[in-house]
Amino acid sequence: MSLTRRDFARTSAITGAGIALAGSAGVLATAPNALASTETDTAHGDAAAAHGQGHGLPGVGYGPLKSDPKGILALPAGFSYQIITYSGKTRLESGEFTPSNHDGTSTFEGPRGATLLVNNHELAGPRANWTYPVPLTEGLVYDPAAAGGCTVVEVRRDKVAEWVGIAGTATNCAGGSTPWDTWLTCEETEDKAGQNGMTKDHGYVFEVDPLDHRANRAPKPIKALGRYAHEAVVVDPKRGHLFLTEDAAGPNGLLYRWTPPAGFRHGRGRLRTLAADAGVLQAFKCFDSGGRFVDDLSRATRTGTVYGVDWVDVPDRDARQVSTRKQFGEGQVTRARKLEGMWWGDGGVYIVSSFARAESPVQHDGQVWFYDPRRRTLTLKVLLGVNPDPGKDGAFDGPDNITVSPYGGLVIAEDGEGVQHLFGATDSGRTYPIARNELNIGTEAEPEYSEFTGVTFSPDGRTLYANIQTPGIMVAITGPWKRQKK
Repeated sequence: MSLTRRDFARTSAITGAGIALAGSAGVLATAPNALASTETDTAHGDAAAAHGQGHGLPGVGYGPLKSDPKGILALPAGFSYQIITYSGKTRLESGEFTPSNHDGTSTFEGPRGATLLVNNHELAGPRANWTYPVPLTEGLVYDPAAAGGCTVVEVRRDKVAEWVGIAGTATNCAGGSTPWDTWLTCEETEDKAGQNGMTKDHGYVFEVDPLDHRANRAPKPIKALGRYAHEAVVVDPKRGHLFLTEDAAGPNGLLYRWTPPAGFRHGRGRLRTLAADAGVLQAFKCFDSGGRFVDDLSRATRTGTVYGVDWVDVPDRDARQVSTRKQFGEGQVTRARKLEGMWWGDGGVYIVSSFARAESPVQHDGQVWFYDPRRRTLTLKVLLGVNPDPGKDGAFDGPDNITVSPYGGLVIAEDGEGVQHLFGATDSGRTYPIARNELNIGTEAEPEYSEFTGVTFSPDGRTLYANIQTPGIMVAITGPWKRQKK
């Protein structure tokens, strides 16, 4: 049933501030460079925002970051890291080097106490473009011309092993885990067969099973989820919906919802059995409390902003002639630039828009939204103003991959300009640094630091895994984790 603009306006008027805090009340209401805040106790956060800072607030986080003599990862005192995989240095069980460009990652409980991780490798275009593409393992290849795919990493106390989960896919970006312990890897491309050297159509979602090698043979795209520049995917464990982000511009991308067909039951490998037109794929359409249509999420200039959400059918989900986002005219759907990472938590979906520039109505350096599927509302939790000096350590910008922390709040991977961090945010919105990338892939005169990706905790919550995308390094961070004060 559609939530009409009139219904939303009436509900907003009745509930007042209550609906403005749908989901986890107060989560991430402030941040460095935040434009506004709904918090009542934000003296520290507002002062930090005014100065473009926010590190080391009293009672928040783990203290200042200590520079790494090895030049890889700065961490707070008492924390340490271990390199798990390193492209061009560590090797797969089959003998080839670990592929490069690590991206979306999730953890799973493995056999006999092991931790399994599925790691995307965001490699675009033909294999010849890359020194370390994902090896074309027999039986696991979709398109032999494509360089991307996933590896499965098994971590034990005294050993690390890695093997191919899927190969021959393209630009594997954030993806997402499922409640039935598989990984959905997303292709962030719209290349068709014959374009960019490809021999098959791309822009799909594939399922990878970290526990069953045989389930990954003969990869098949889940065409029911549409063909576009996929970024991330989240499963609603109660309703069975899948939510998917699109990282695209010209025009800006969309947030999608897929509703399974009547009688469909989720489970391992079942998505790949669906017909190409199974279920319903829809794009979101937002309106404010006054019933006015919202054309772009960048219009929100205050944290705590709440939009009602309707869903509009995608005419041609396989985009045979026209990209899915271009199938809608003005006023039909809501758009956003750089829709990136997502994570399920607190009964809903956390959704990232990394930044907005001239292509958007209002510029910013990052938003985190929370979609409440029960209320059908979208609430702005974080809003980062444009960082005036990204080369200076202090302010955060460009949020990308995210995860819900077992210690409260979120952990966010930064993909901004200049200095790159992993940072946390408490339930009341205070932010704190967890790690800083110190691996300079530029020059001394013009340093450059790759983005962080694939942030995710181990099943027991003791280890935080993350990637430095270039050259492709997976690290495991351990230390005196603690529940963060609000």
